[in-house]
Amino acid sequence: MKLRYSALYVAMAAVFASGAVHATQDAAPKDGADGKKVTNLDGVQVTATKRETPLQKTPVAISVISADALEKERVMTVQDITRLVPGFQATSQGDHGVVTLTMRGIGNDSAKTEYADPEVAMFIDGVYSPRPEAAAGLLLDIESVEVLRGPQGTLWGRNSTAGVVNFQTGKPDLGGFFGNAQFDLGNYNRVGTRAMVNLPISSTFAMRVAVAQEQHDGYVDYQNPTRQLPSVAQQQATYLASGGTLDTFQPINASNYVTGGDKYNAQDQSAARISALWKPSDAFTWNLSYEYFRDRGTPGMSLMQQPRAGQDFWSALIDTAPYLKRDSHTVRSRMDFNIGDTMTLSYVAGYNRFSGKSNYDQDNGAQVPTSFTTGAANQADRTNFSNYKSYSHELDLKSAGDNTVDWILGAYYAAEDNNIRFDIPIMNGTPQGTVSWQGSFIQPKETVKTTAFFGQATWNITDRLRLTGGARWSKDKKENEGGRGWGWAYDPTVPQVPISPDVEPGDVGFNVSTVNDAKYDKSKATWLARLDADVGTHGLVYASVSTGYKSGGTQDAGTLYEPETLTNYEVGSKFSFLDGHLTWNSAIYYERFKNFQLAAPITYPDGNRGLGFSNVKGVTKVWGFETELALSGQDDRFNLVFSAIPKKELGTLLYAGSNDYQGLPACDPVSGISNCVDVTGNDLPHAPNASLTVIYEHDFRLGNGGRLTPRISAQYQSAQWLSTFNLGDGDKQDAYGRGDISLRYTEPQDRWWVSAYVQNVTDGKVRTSAGRFALPDGSFIYTSQYLPPRTYGVSVGVWF
Repeated sequence: MKLRYSALYVAMAAVFASGAVHATQDAAPKDGADGKKVTNLDGVQVTATKRETPLQKTPVAISVISADALEKERVMTVQDITRLVPGFQATSQGDHGVVTLTMRGIGNDSAKTEYADPEVAMFIDGVYSPRPEAAAGLLLDIESVEVLRGPQGTLWGRNSTAGVVNFQTGKPDLGGFFGNAQFDLGNYNRVGTRAMVNLPISSTFAMRVAVAQEQHDGYVDYQNPTRQLPSVAQQQATYLASGGTLDTFQPINASNYVTGGDKYNAQDQSAARISALWKPSDAFTWNLSYEYFRDRGTPGMSLMQQPRAGQDFWSALIDTAPYLKRDSHTVRSRMDFNIGDTMTLSYVAGYNRFSGKSNYDQDNGAQVPTSFTTGAANQADRTNFSNYKSYSHELDLKSAGDNTVDWILGAYYAAEDNNIRFDIPIMNGTPQGTVSWQGSFIQPKETVKTTAFFGQATWNITDRLRLTGGARWSKDKKENEGGRGWGWAYDPTVPQVPISPDVEPGDVGFNVSTVNDAKYDKSKATWLARLDADVGTHGLVYASVSTGYKSGGTQDAGTLYEPETLTNYEVGSKFSFLDGHLTWNSAIYYERFKNFQLAAPITYPDGNRGLGFSNVKGVTKVWGFETELALSGQDDRFNLVFSAIPKKELGTLLYAGSNDYQGLPACDPVSGISNCVDVTGNDLPHAPNASLTVIYEHDFRLGNGGRLTPRISAQYQSAQWLSTFNLGDGDKQDAYGRGDISLRYTEPQDRWWVSAYVQNVTDGKVRTSAGRFALPDGSFIYTSQYLPPRTYGVSVGVWF
């Protein structure tokens, strides 16, 4: 296989020692004693320090996942990456259809609206992606994924409180014409196609085109309402007992329930990218790309943890049809200027325009109505429109070559302009019933502006000892202009029907409940200090103190919340053995987190609702250990990823509330919300005490020169909480194991391959989030988002 093809599918090692590996010229396969190829893991290159350095010589806790590993592990979303990185967790959010990330126990499940920012920053080719809905859509033509663990506030900036995920896309190559294509079929009517072609236009200009389409039917079946609803006589008796009369009684209209059409948890996504490389001389390189992402799938449904008698687990009683429509357009540019042999100037810029709409059954079908006005809440969360525009500019000047002091200076500016309308009609019983409450949140203009200056220097004290220091100053401005929360006024003269998306709430019985106009303007300095030293020829140890932060901002009712800061103390090591074919990287860390921002949908004392932010006071403390081991032999590849987080203690938060958890106690009026609990000292969610992933594959050399490669990937995680409330078994994912297997045949000349796979072999049910609904008898129904059920299929790929 020619090395030029390694950009996407043909890296020889499906390994990721501290994360590795994508094959590069520095990590090229070497001939073994018998002429077979073995991969040197020691030469993997990373960009964690904003310059290319060997992974094993980079004193940062970083995992690198190659394109080959992404394909063999069937990594289709950001959520799939988490099992390959220690201390990394993700959960999907149905009503907004996004994935939220947690690193080393630090994250926020409600960082999913125009207000909230994530703790784990996401970059594509060094360009920050503020909207998780569009980031790295479909992982299209990804060369590698670099996951930096711990705060990266100096070089990578705000919102990298807990870490950074940087996707490196495949770049055009001047070396020749080549490409690849892949076709997949699987259960749930899954069909997937991917293709890439590299076009060398001239000796100085090349283009690369990549496309992908992935789709499958929804995992969640529709329950038959006629089997769940009480009889008409029972409905009538319940209605009369609740104060109704025979004159106003009407039976539940079963046609209000959805029994056909697109199901929840379906995929229908497309993406395309056109990239260009212009390299007129050795002194100048320009990479430019345009990317389009389209999503017409459906949101993920939260399922009852204990399904109704006679109903399949993967099913729900649905009264709101799923709907999702998203489009994202992105331009990314990087220019590199070599200034003599001593300096390099880089200019990185990006622009994104995102628009989306969705409709989601927020009541999850958990409650069955006893009449058309009693026994259940019918809630549809509807994004009528969401539009986001963002752009960023970064200018870096750094030293080049061998120096006593290696340095980098940079300036950064980014801006966002967002608008959204989000409606929440909540009806008693069914959509035919009376209004329990309904709201409309209309945000015509939410702007964010960020300015930063940073610098970092490494003093090479000796050939084996280095001292690094760096700092960043950031200034953030956020402004909410004209935002209004509208709440139901309970005017008896207004028809009690769910609000339509095409009407103004003030015209149909709503009053303004919150005036959201506000401004936030603060600056913050973050810094890094690190000492690292070589141990022998193939070892590295380091100790560092680093800080990260996420800016504060505005929220519903126009109040402000404070920025959060994290200080990370870390000691790590990286070792290579067996001529670079075995790597072992580890880190021990202790984190002190101040003003942790927790966001949740809340109810105010007057009955209206909004999204509320709380800053956790005192210090949230986390410490843990993580290690990664990778071995690449002539026919065997083995990987181990382990994380332990024995301490993850929340600071002081007396008044924590969330409408996703019904039945919380009434709150002290001073809190400003209706229901809450004291979560001080609770465990952080999505932080299991222990997590282990083991991957092994072996090449069987066939007589015709082809290879048959079985692959086993297994993951174990200990029990973990799913929210900061720590409410018991329903709010927890028990310890679990989960495994994937595949069998792949590769043609002797490496021109094509075919693979069969089974993911989640045991069909385990793994929760990633939780919520609960209250029943009249005081009991609760818990619901959760789940990882996908068992899936299987075949894939065929070709290289040319």
